[in-house]
Amino acid sequence: MRPLADLMRPTKLEDFVGQQHILSQGKPLYNLIKSKNICNCIFYGPPGTGKTTLANIMANYVDKKFYKLNATTASVKDIQEITKSLDNLLNYGGVVLYIDELQHFNKKQQQALLEFIEDGRITLIASTTENPYFVIHKAIISRCNIFSFEPLKASDIIVGLQKSLNNLITEGIEIKYSEKALEYIGEISQGDYRKAYNILELAINSQVRLVKEISVEYIESLGQSNMRSDSDGDEFYNLLSALQKSIRGSNPDAAIHYLARLIQGGNIAGIIRRISVIAAEDIGLAHPSALTVVNSGIELALKVGFPEARIILSELVIYLATLPKSNSAYLAINFAINDLETMHYGDIPIHLKDGHYQGADKLGVKGYKYPHDYENHYVKQEYLPLELENKRYYIEQNNKYEESIKKYWSAVKK
Repeated sequence: MRPLADLMRPTKLEDFVGQQHILSQGKPLYNLIKSKNICNCIFYGPPGTGKTTLANIMANYVDKKFYKLNATTASVKDIQEITKSLDNLLNYGGVVLYIDELQHFNKKQQQALLEFIEDGRITLIASTTENPYFVIHKAIISRCNIFSFEPLKASDIIVGLQKSLNNLITEGIEIKYSEKALEYIGEISQGDYRKAYNILELAINSQVRLVKEISVEYIESLGQSNMRSDSDGDEFYNLLSALQKSIRGSNPDAAIHYLARLIQGGNIAGIIRRISVIAAEDIGLAHPSALTVVNSGIELALKVGFPEARIILSELVIYLATLPKSNSAYLAINFAINDLETMHYGDIPIHLKDGHYQGADKLGVKGYKYPHDYENHYVKQEYLPLELENKRYYIEQNNKYEESIKKYWSAVKK
């Protein structure tokens, strides 16, 4: 028996499940496909969201020869072989080439592909699970329309599974299934249509009885519900972003949710790196000791490893989410770097230059006042280059620590 994902893959646009934000009737992509006016396009989204399925459906709506390559194994030579056959393609109006996982083509290969797109020999449909603006050549992006695919809802997956089962039953395979079983598959598939198909295929093929019975209990016995998330792709970075924004927003429950999903991926190094950044970027000087606490917690987490490290990481995330917040350090360094890139910032004041060498006086390196020799260890003198005189990068924010520092220095510097 062929894999269920191939056997039951829809061939008509009306049978396609999900992605209604780009494929509902009247949407631009829907209209393009129906009118057989396929343009260069890139499908971007997580695995199992229908990118390859839609590309195959589009092949049935065009009067062009359809070819399919996978960038993990294909080369520019394969594309050249396709273009050589153009003159022999009688009754075809050109070529539509679908390249799966285009991000696996290196820069040189993508540049070579550009030649065939520009002269119209190929209409390109490409798919990628990674952000195309990061992994695909800008010249290709500028010549393509990008369509973003979203993880499917459990309800979409259930509809697709019902269609697949009904088709199998029509072909003579005896199957009994419960709605609860399909709902369970929809939930544990986490928006991945292909995963749902594979679970259903396993449930059918693993039964030797004549009548296949699909129940919640049987699906549970297959052991497919404990799935690990992506540990280094686009979804991983989206989860890190959601974790940081939840901590920044002082929402410990959301932060723990995203931490749990990250832990499933198993990339402890990526998690602790982001937590370290959060301690400085978002908590910052509102609670400076957070850096020390986080550093100690990270050392412990690395020492014990998973699965126990999850408890330590949980404590750190809740700790950071519930602390007062300040981004003054983050803003200060960004403002300073921006000035370096956009303005003439001048030379270091002469009295701040290194004077620990013979002949420094002859070069005019003198005049530095040693603050520890003065009351409150402070003396007024210029520290910034002349061009940046009176420039302020660090602005105190409204929290207990920074307000106390501001009050102290206001009294000293008055």
